[in-house]
Amino acid sequence: MSFREKLGSHPAAIRIAPFVIFVLLTAGQGKFGAASAYWFYLAKTLAGLAMILVMRPYVTEMRWAFSWEAVLVGVGIFVMWIGLSGEWTTQSKFGGFTPAAKLCMAVHVMGMTLVVPPLEEIFYRSFLYRYVARPDFLSVPLNWFGARAFWITACLFGLAHDEWLAGILCGAAYQWLVLRKNRVGDAMTAHAITNFLLGLWVVTRGAWQFW
Repeated sequence: MSFREKLGSHPAAIRIAPFVIFVLLTAGQGKFGAASAYWFYLAKTLAGLAMILVMRPYVTEMRWAFSWEAVLVGVGIFVMWIGLSGEWTTQSKFGGFTPAAKLCMAVHVMGMTLVVPPLEEIFYRSFLYRYVARPDFLSVPLNWFGARAFWITACLFGLAHDEWLAGILCGAAYQWLVLRKNRVGDAMTAHAITNFLLGLWVVTRGAWQFW
C-alpha cells in the first residue's frame, strides 16, 4: 500500500494532514530571507494543489458547488471583511507582505482563490465541526446543527486569521452554507469568491495589510 493509500484509509488524517502541511509552509514565509516570502508562497501553492489531487479520491465532499447563496455569501463576506478592518479587530499591525512583481500577485490571487478554500473548508467544515460534535465524525451529517460545534469552529477559524472578528463571522457564514446545502462545495465557492475579490482589492488598492 502506497503512502497516499495509507493516508486515504484514515478519514481524519486525509482531512487534517494537507491543512497542517499548508499552515506549516505558510509559517515559513519570510523566514529564509526577504525573498522567501514570495518563493515560499509559490511553493506552498504548488504543494497545496498536489495535496488537493491526493485528497480528491478519498474526500468525496470536496467537490465545488455553485448556488446563489454561495455567491451572496461570498460577496457579502468580502464587503464585511473590508468594512470591519480596524485596529481593534486585527491581531497584528501588519499581517501581509508587498509582492515584488506581477507574477507574485497572480500566484497569490490564484492560491487564495483555488487552493486555500478546499483545504480550509474540508478541515474546518468537514472534519473539525463534526469532530467537535462526535469523535466518529463521519457519522455526523453535514447538515447537522450544534451550537457548540458551530461557534467553536467559527471562532477557531476566525482566530487563525489576522482580522479575527471578520474571520469569526466569515466562518459562521460558511458553516451556515454547509448546513443549508448539506454539502461543502457551496462554502468552497463562497470562500473562493471572497478571496478572489479580496485579492483584486489588495492589488488594485495596495491594501497589502490583508495579505
